[in-house]
Amino acid sequence: MAGHIRQGRVIFGNIRKSVLFMICTNVAEVLAVAAASVSGAPLPLLPLQILYLNMLTDALPAMALGVGRGDENVMRRGPRRHGEAILTRRHWLAVGGWGVGIAACVLAALAAGLLWLGAGEPTAVTVSFLTLGFAKLWFVYNLREPGSHWLRNTLFRNRWVWAAVGVCAALLVAAVYAPGLSGLLKTRAVSPAGWAVVVGLSVLPMIAGQVILFWRGRARAGSSGGPPS
Repeated sequence: MAGHIRQGRVIFGNIRKSVLFMICTNVAEVLAVAAASVSGAPLPLLPLQILYLNMLTDALPAMALGVGRGDENVMRRGPRRHGEAILTRRHWLAVGGWGVGIAACVLAALAAGLLWLGAGEPTAVTVSFLTLGFAKLWFVYNLREPGSHWLRNTLFRNRWVWAAVGVCAALLVAAVYAPGLSGLLKTRAVSPAGWAVVVGLSVLPMIAGQVILFWRGRARAGSSGGPPS
């Protein structure tokens, strides 16, 4: 009986992580494009680029999150409320916060490409496209359980997550440097300074997420009277 309960909790948690991942990152796409449209700035993503991201950096990580084995402490938690939704009010607030945060990084990448790098619009859009793509991949690691160690957790032990991130990262690079694909997506080669912008801005949401998870874990440990995990 306990095994069935554990399996049910793990499945529910995996579904919640997959849904949260897809909604957060897609809200970021919508907000970035909407903000650019309203302000009259160039769009940070082209239609085929959005489709490419949705087919790859949404689908593969979400499927990998769905096959996680679950946290070893899953049976130590109290049962969730009867009829609890997959995403609660707290999760929807997180969707809004992460959507705004990731969208801001994407727009900052576009601005950096245009103003700091002095690149043309196609190259600047490529920088913002890559920033969103990699920000989505790194965001996966913000979905670990609060209180779990930032390295020793179920996401780091999930080989499917690593495979999905690796394949998607390779396909993002191919979107820029593979001749036929780059022509279809209208991307341009990015300079080392441009890649610095991509890496720096795409990891910001992940760093913020790890800090938040650390303090949530400290708060949870303090309320239970035990040391933080």
